[in-house]
Amino acid sequence: MADQKRDYYEVLGVAKTATEQEIKAAYKKMAIKYHPDRQGDKSEAEKKEAEAKFKEAAEAYDVLHDPQKRQRYDQFGFAGVGGAAGGGYQNMSMDDIFSQFGDIFSDLFGGGASFSSFGGGFGFGGGGRGQRKPQHRGGDLRLKVRLTLKECATGVTKKFKVRKKVTCTHCHGTGAENSTGDKQTCSTCHGAGYVLRSQRSVFGMMQTQSVCPDCGGEGTIIKNKCHLCGGTGVTTGDEVVEVKIPAGVQDGMVLTVNGKGDAAIHGGIPGDIQVFIEVEQDKDFIRQDNDLIYNLLIDVPTAALGGSVEVPTLDGKVKLKIEPGTQPGKVLRLRGKGLPFLQGYGYGNGDLIVNISVYIPQTLTREEKQALEKMQQSDNFRPNQSAKSSIFNRFKQMFE
Repeated sequence: MADQKRDYYEVLGVAKTATEQEIKAAYKKMAIKYHPDRQGDKSEAEKKEAEAKFKEAAEAYDVLHDPQKRQRYDQFGFAGVGGAAGGGYQNMSMDDIFSQFGDIFSDLFGGGASFSSFGGGFGFGGGGRGQRKPQHRGGDLRLKVRLTLKECATGVTKKFKVRKKVTCTHCHGTGAENSTGDKQTCSTCHGAGYVLRSQRSVFGMMQTQSVCPDCGGEGTIIKNKCHLCGGTGVTTGDEVVEVKIPAGVQDGMVLTVNGKGDAAIHGGIPGDIQVFIEVEQDKDFIRQDNDLIYNLLIDVPTAALGGSVEVPTLDGKVKLKIEPGTQPGKVLRLRGKGLPFLQGYGYGNGDLIVNISVYIPQTLTREEKQALEKMQQSDNFRPNQSAKSSIFNRFKQMFE
């Protein structure tokens, strides 16, 4: 298969509007089709291709069946789910896929099914390595961070003091009071971490397995539990978490800080922190994707005579030339003066779009009024057909 990732919807053969049930049904069909124990006497090359497709389908399902992952993928592509580059599931063994994401297969095939019962484990060509015991995972946490438009442009590092579950300082995550002699083999599963049962399936009689209810899949039971954490291996504490926010983020984005969530019981895999981006409204600019819109208000003499004005940007002020006879609603574009594109979604910066408005005073002195009345008598101050057409066209574009 090609090294370049395929669109997840394309992998499962579903539309982007597919429901959760449609996604699940499509994945189940592919999982059955490309499962290693369904490949029979095919050549090694065909088995390798089937294995790659099995992993590809598992990765696509893992993202699309999760509403939050799917939303990030729909908005930001592979970068939104941490898969813009690299092999993804292709770099994982089949045992690892079941061990880390066994809930997916359990949900689809029922009863915590283990495909190792078909013979040969997850590997093609037999000689399976046996079922790996499940590893506990800590909970995910959520943080909200408010950014200024300037911080969105440059990127920023924020520090948070987070109250969360941390590894127990006394037992160092083992849950046992002493380092040795405090654990015994579980009598229910005899150290395997799971229990087996047989049931009839689409493949015929299928042996399935589920996590041992007594030891939680660990195969051992703690005799003398840690006095500080009560045998869980975790306690509640504070930790300062550093979050690096890249340039180009937008309001509503969600960033994931891997491994900084709650610590897992008994030294398992820590959870993640999901950082929700909220961008403060700027006093000068309106953001439109990576472009910035600025409304420039000039006086009547400058609009008529032309001149030079200063316009703010995120890097400071720049001078802008106003041509004589500039009309209200005219738009000027300053290339590259907008916001940078988020890494992986484009190059360079957006633009600064300057919309020109003309200020008309509401009160006039006697001299100003007389001067305007004199100008009003001049044909040069009466709009001609060309001017009317130009203004109408700009007005029409606002609704297209």
